[in-house]
Amino acid sequence: MVNIVITDDHPMMLEGLKNILAAEVDFKVLNCFTDGKMTLEFIGTSQPDILLLDINLPDSNSIELVSLLKKKCPDMKILAISVHNEYAVINSMLAEGANGYIQKNASGLEIIAGIRTVLQGQRFLCSQTSLKMSKDADGSLQKVPKLTRREKEILLEAVRGLTTAQMAETLFISPHTVESHRKNLIEKFGVKSITSVIKLALEYGIIRE
Repeated sequence: MVNIVITDDHPMMLEGLKNILAAEVDFKVLNCFTDGKMTLEFIGTSQPDILLLDINLPDSNSIELVSLLKKKCPDMKILAISVHNEYAVINSMLAEGANGYIQKNASGLEIIAGIRTVLQGQRFLCSQTSLKMSKDADGSLQKVPKLTRREKEILLEAVRGLTTAQMAETLFISPHTVESHRKNLIEKFGVKSITSVIKLALEYGIIRE
């Protein structure tokens, strides 16, 4: 029996995946979760064979979550299920340890094939993802940048529309330090403004409004 856990914060997606998996006699859905915290807690005690993991969760970014999940359950296979088809997001998930990547609009047959493929120790990409990864990054980011805690704080304050002086006062740091972090963020994302950084960070699920 293949023991499976599903994590996705969309109820309709959860139900859809459960229905797809129910057709396979050797598949058993152990549990379903809507956030990363509960998933981590359950994984640590249940040790499932496979986790179907949505990338955008309300309490965490799954790119950062993958390595934590792998530490809790090294033998578990992780199959990312996502609406994201950006090169950087896919590449980052795979680099962090995901065993496969499937678009949410993939067919049920592809999802089943993905599960069986990663269980055999092979990487699986659905047809759309495979096509995206067969091309280069077209000058865009190769991976989603990893941000420090302070950089995330600066970004969140920028989303609120705070000025450099206001950020410095709120975070108890100097305006020079704020500007230094802003510059680092712009360089990490390879863009020309903090507005563009915010747009990408929200798109990738690094921060939330």
